[in-house]
Amino acid sequence: MFNPSREQVRNFFIEAWRKQRAAEPLTALESMAVDIIGLHPEYHRVLEDPEAVGREFSPDDGQVNPFLHLSLHLAIEEQLSIDQPPGIRAAVATLQLRRGDRHAALHEVLECLGETVFNAQRNNAPPDGAAYLECLRRRAGAPA
Repeated sequence: MFNPSREQVRNFFIEAWRKQRAAEPLTALESMAVDIIGLHPEYHRVLEDPEAVGREFSPDDGQVNPFLHLSLHLAIEEQLSIDQPPGIRAAVATLQLRRGDRHAALHEVLECLGETVFNAQRNNAPPDGAAYLECLRRRAGAPA
């Protein structure tokens, strides 16, 4: 899934959650996704609704897009697994120590990733890994 459509991403999460609930075998990526979904019980009902594939989640209406949120979590787990950008593992470890909770720390990372992606889109440029790490270090209270 190098450039999946919105529907493919949503179907991936819905199907992974369905397979988990049915005790069916999961791929490694599905297993990672299910672990993340497990941390977000507020999204379970959405993931159990196949109609959610076409649903709009507008921030203007105060809604969080659960599929975007889960996708960002999944991206962060992938980044941590390969330490890309280099130094993210150390930055996240520091953030986790400061917050005392891995999930809370990951939500801080999610904010930095969202900011990095937004800036890249706004500037029509690739994501700035150095700025991403600097954001993480600022949030952890570590020197940049």
